[in-house]
Formats: sequence, structure tokens, C-alpha cells
Amino acid sequence: MLATELGKALAEKGHQIHFITYQQPVRLSGFNANIFYHEVLVPTYPLFDYPPYESALAGTLVDVISNYHIDILHVHYAIPHAAAAFMAKQIVEKSGKKIPVITTLHGTDITLVGKDKIYRPVVTFSMEASDALTAVSSNLRDETYKHFEIEKEIRVIHNFVDTQRFSRSSVKCLKEQIAPKGERILLHASNFRPVKRVIDVVETFYGVRKKIPAKLVLIGDGPDRPEIETFIRAGQFAEDIRLLGKQEQMEEILPVGDLFLLPSEYESFGLAALEAMAAGVPVVSSDAGGLPEIILPGVSGYLCGVGDVTAMSEKALDILINPDRLEVFKKNARNQANVFSISRIVPQYEALYSELVVR
Repeated sequence: MLATELGKALAEKGHQIHFITYQQPVRLSGFNANIFYHEVLVPTYPLFDYPPYESALAGTLVDVISNYHIDILHVHYAIPHAAAAFMAKQIVEKSGKKIPVITTLHGTDITLVGKDKIYRPVVTFSMEASDALTAVSSNLRDETYKHFEIEKEIRVIHNFVDTQRFSRSSVKCLKEQIAPKGERILLHASNFRPVKRVIDVVETFYGVRKKIPAKLVLIGDGPDRPEIETFIRAGQFAEDIRLLGKQEQMEEILPVGDLFLLPSEYESFGLAALEAMAAGVPVVSSDAGGLPEIILPGVSGYLCGVGDVTAMSEKALDILINPDRLEVFKKNARNQANVFSISRIVPQYEALYSELVVR
């Protein structure tokens, strides 16, 4: 998502952007004269049980570089894009074309897949071979240095949010549908994987619901959903919980919330929390990964230990019980989100491009 939003923002500023991927990004809609999309086609042959995507990607990169005026390759995620970019770079250099490669690390490419002993040598080499390396949080930078033997500088350029996209005010109708009696609305959005600890979200909500009228809205889907549904149905507040499944237009849903819960075991950054704050929704989250970099305890929300649902319930109630206090937290959440607004972060990427591009 960051790559799509970054490309769109750069295109609006007059840069020519070429997206190269196996399918068109969901948010890459509408027309912009500065945006081009190139699909990576992976031929299937009986010879291969698993089509060689990385080779197809490298070949597509070479084709685009050779036929368009490309100044720089900015790849997202070390696997498989950094390795493919290195291969493409070596190929085009044979014809005299020099093109710098920036690799942006996002999280799972380092904290999960990249640690696998099969991938580790390739990931390490690809990061070192990149002309510049960035990470979306200081925590992710530190985790990368901790688990990989690399000497290259990792520049932190934080994830960002389009604050204008989430600054909706006409949500009264939807809010009344979810909470017809004016109950507080708690939200959570994720891919429902074990690391997201969605059961903790439900248990935190139970702690809140026992004290005040409230509703919980769960957004997303994933492998833990059946277990979560079973847990909810066995509880006493099942009628106060809604599962909305996957939703693309989060800007239409987040503004109805009074509080966002994110008890993850790890977050390389915490974009879901940042989007909630941009919508004026304070956040109670775990203190894992990059979340302490974006949430100001006692100001835009609270941080709690991983798995401490009692503390999360208490902090949630601290925000929700007093209407005036809730409004202060909502205002502070918006202000904190502005620190990571797209208008502040995109120029940092532009500055990095300027350092690397040889005119």
C-alpha cells in the first residue's frame, strides 16, 4: 500500500511513475498522465512445478528500464524484489545504463521470511547490494541490524498517511446504525493472523463492555477468524460485536470509532493505528515493535504490555468514560497523525532520489 500511495503522491508532484508488479494495486485507480502500470507476466511451462516469478520480474524490469526513461528503481520488500532489481541492474549495466536501486524494508520481509535460513543469504546480499536501504520505522531498522550481518546504512523514513483521506465528518448515519443508543464504538482492523492477537481485542472489549455500553467492530479476515467467531459466540456480549470482513474504503469506517484497539505481538510500524488516529480515533495498543514511535501515551492513546488485556481495558475506559476527555484524545490523535502526513514524508523520499540519480 505504501508503494502505491507514494507513487500516486509523486505523480501528483510531476514525477513519472512506473508500477511494475504481478497485478494492479487495488488503490491504483483513476487516470493520471504520469502513472504507468506494467504487469509481470509469468509464463507457465510443464517443466516448472513453481513458475519462476523472480526471473519474470527481473525480465520485466529490464524491459521497462530499456524502453522508458527510468532514473531509479525503488523496490518494496527485500523478498523477492531486491534480488530481482539487482539482477536487472546488472543486465542493463551491460548496455551502459546505470540505474540506482533503493530497497524499502516493511517488516515481514525481515522479521519473518527473511530469517529463514534458505532466504537469509539472498536477503542479506540484496540489502547490501542496494544503493540505498530504508526502513519504515526505527524498530525495523534495529531488528534488521540485529538479525542480519550488514554494514550498509539503513535510513529510517517512516510510513505515512494521507490525513485528508481520513478527515471525514459525515459519518453520523453509519455511527447510528452501529450504535443506535449512543454506545461507544471500539474498532480493530487486521489480517486476523496469530500475531495480531484478535482474541485479546475481544477480551479487552469485554472489560470495557462490563462497565459502559459499547459496540465492537472487527474489520478484516484471515486464518484466525473461525476461532474468533467461536470465541465471540461463547461470550455474553456476542450481540454487541460485528465482523465486517475485508474492507477497502477504511476512510468510510474508521471515523465512526471512539477507540482503536491493536494488541499485536509485533508491528514493524503500525499503519492501522496511524490511519485510525488520522480519522480522529485514539489508540490503545501493545508496546511492541514500532508502535511506541507513533502513539503518545496519555496524549493520543496508551501503550500496554503484550497480552495485558486488563491494562488495555482500563486504559480504554480511561479514555471513553469522560466525553470531554475523549474529545481531547480525539483531537490529539489527529494532531499526532499529522506528524506522519504524506506531505511531510514524501519529500524525504524525493531527497533520497536526488542523492542517487545521476543526471
